[in-house]
Amino acid sequence: MVEMTQKNWMSTFNDKRLFLKKAHKTQLKMAKHVILEDELPKKIHSIGGVDVAYFRDLSIGAVAVLNKINLKLRELQIATCKTRFPYIPTLLSFREISPMTSAIRKLETQPDLFLVDGQGFAHPYRCGLASHLGIIIGKPTIGVAKSKLCGQLEKAEKKTNITLLKDNNEIIGAAVTTEKRKPIFVSTGHMVSLETAIEIVKQCTKNNRTPEPLRRAHEAATAEKHRIETLSKIDKRSKR
Repeated sequence: MVEMTQKNWMSTFNDKRLFLKKAHKTQLKMAKHVILEDELPKKIHSIGGVDVAYFRDLSIGAVAVLNKINLKLRELQIATCKTRFPYIPTLLSFREISPMTSAIRKLETQPDLFLVDGQGFAHPYRCGLASHLGIIIGKPTIGVAKSKLCGQLEKAEKKTNITLLKDNNEIIGAAVTTEKRKPIFVSTGHMVSLETAIEIVKQCTKNNRTPEPLRRAHEAATAEKHRIETLSKIDKRSKR
C-alpha cells in the first residue's frame, strides 16, 4: 500500500506544485488519525530508535532496540533500498518511511515504542516523520529532532529545562535540555502524550545530546554507509 502510493506521488513529480499540494493534503488527512494521548503498555520493557543514512541513490534504514531499564542493546537491524524521493522540507517522511519500515520488519523483538529522528506533531501539517511512521506501523512513536521546523518557544522553565513549543497558541512540542547541552525538540509522534514523550526521552538520554536508542541507530546506519562506500571504492579500483 505504501509503495503503490509512493509511485503515484512520484508520477506527479514533474509538476512540483501538484506534487507538494498532493503530499501536504495527504499529511493533513493523516494528521486527523494522530493520537496525542498515551496508548502504551502498562510497563515499557524496550524502546526502539530509528534513523536513516544515505549513500548515492541508496537509503540505509537502521533500528536499534534497547532495554528500557539499563539501555543495553537487545537487537539491531539494517535495511537498504533505493532512495525514492529527493529531500524536500516538510516531506521527509515520504523519503524515509520505506527504509525505516523495511528495517523494522526485520526485527525479531518488536519494542513497545519507537524514538524517531525527525518531527512528529511539531510539523506545519501536524504529521511529521514520527507521526507518519506511527500511523503506518500502528505503534507508539516519539519525534526527536535537533532543530524546530515551526512554532515559537515559550519562556524556559529553569527547574525542568523544558521549553514549550507553540504554533498559533497550540502546544505542538517542547525543547528539552539535558545537562548543559543544546536542546533537542521533542513531540508526540503517535499514541504518546507530550508529557510522557518528554519523560521517556529524558530517561533515554545519558552522556550525549541524542537519546541512546537514536544514537545507536544512527551509528549503525552510518557504519553501514561507510561499509558500502568502501566496497564501492574497492569495486572501482578492481575495474581499472
